[in-house]
Amino acid sequence: MEGNERERFYTVPVKAGKRTYFFDVKKTKNGEMYLNITESKRMFDNRLGKYFYEKHTLFLYKEDYEKFANGLQTVLECIQTGVFPEIEVEETKNIEDVLENDNDFEKNY
Repeated sequence: MEGNERERFYTVPVKAGKRTYFFDVKKTKNGEMYLNITESKRMFDNRLGKYFYEKHTLFLYKEDYEKFANGLQTVLECIQTGVFPEIEVEETKNIEDVLENDNDFEKNY
């Protein structure tokens, strides 16, 4: 493995118009599997006159699978039905705390 690249066990690419989504199952140094979701979009740089890929990545760990799946299912159902009930949102950390914890990722994994 090079740099921050973790061992990839399984990948499911999903092409959707100009975007491709990659659902990659990877393994941490500690042996824990996690889901890496990447959105890749082909873009054109007018200044350079060539194409490039803009990528956005989300890491999802096993302790969050159920909450993530439930939230996604709820939102999809709301979109399909057009009914958006009021829900209580869990108190979240401020953005500085979130970013600080993201920097700890490399140390722990």
